[in-house]
Amino acid sequence: MTGFMVILSLTRMCFDAILTSIMVITWCNDHYTSYLFVGGKMAKQRTYSKYAQEAVILLGEQIKLGRKQRKWSEHNLADRAGISRATLQKVENGEMSPAIGIVFELAALVGVNLFEQDKLPLSKHIEQTRDKIALLPKRIHVRKKAVDDEF
Repeated sequence: MTGFMVILSLTRMCFDAILTSIMVITWCNDHYTSYLFVGGKMAKQRTYSKYAQEAVILLGEQIKLGRKQRKWSEHNLADRAGISRATLQKVENGEMSPAIGIVFELAALVGVNLFEQDKLPLSKHIEQTRDKIALLPKRIHVRKKAVDDEF
């Protein structure tokens, strides 16, 4: 199979009007693309690599596992993180829309190690990364002229 398409439709009441949102998710050439249509107009378009999508799904599953190992309900973990239960469900289901800070906070709350596989503290990783960045140019300039490589 070279690709697939999923269409989700959501109808809700908002300010005494009915809004219909349609989300179309496609997969082709190892990339997921999602389109959100609200009121017949395309609102957002995002493309994610298969790797990125699978990484988010894995992290969501690890957060769900950590929550269940602690015997916490969705409502309990959401309250601890200061988010809605719906946002927690998005994270656990591997959706790309929640903010990265929320995902990292949830991972920390349930004990999912993100960067400490080698047991170095994050502050040491931050210091090493900043040292490497300091060695690189502050700005990246894009060449505007074509290189003449004919000898």
